[in-house]
Amino acid sequence: MRVLKDLFEENRKWAGKLKQADPEFFLNLSKQHKPEYLWIGCSDSRVPANEIVNKLPGEIFVHRNIANLVMHTDLNCLSVIQYAVEVLHVKHIIVCGHYGCGGVQAAMDGNDYGLIDNWLRSIKDLYRCHQEKVDSLTDKKEKEDLMCELNVIKQVANVCQTPIVQHAWKSAQNLTVHGWIYSIEDGILKDLNVCITGNDDMV
Repeated sequence: MRVLKDLFEENRKWAGKLKQADPEFFLNLSKQHKPEYLWIGCSDSRVPANEIVNKLPGEIFVHRNIANLVMHTDLNCLSVIQYAVEVLHVKHIIVCGHYGCGGVQAAMDGNDYGLIDNWLRSIKDLYRCHQEKVDSLTDKKEKEDLMCELNVIKQVANVCQTPIVQHAWKSAQNLTVHGWIYSIEDGILKDLNVCITGNDDMV
């Protein structure tokens, strides 16, 4: 099917449901774009940013990629951060990973996957940096869960080190960077206690 009619039908149901609750919802939404949050998450289809924090369209500015990476060579991600910080003036940047991340698993298993291996290079490097700690665990899932958490913490540091965020802090802009992780198994978010409000908070 070229048209995917079922998705268009579901779209109409979704829009109708929102309009029934608030007839002016889409009209008001079209007139403003002032989210307080930038969400940097994984592309995994099971981790929809707005839904898991029960927010409506317009409340979260979202960037997603495989394994929620923030790399200083990724102009896509950096452009999103710049727009969020300098134009939208978001107050919070949330890096949210998730347990059972296929990107993290692929980076750890030592197999070759082609093009994506280049993307996952930084996670492989992170694994090498923490290999003694990670390999001290005997359970495979525990190892992967720890790496998912370490990856989020690393990406929070990468966000904080961007010239965009550094400039915002030097300009006394109210901006906090958070590190969270999500469990697909129970739908619950976990705060990794990484909350950076300026260079003084960075270790």
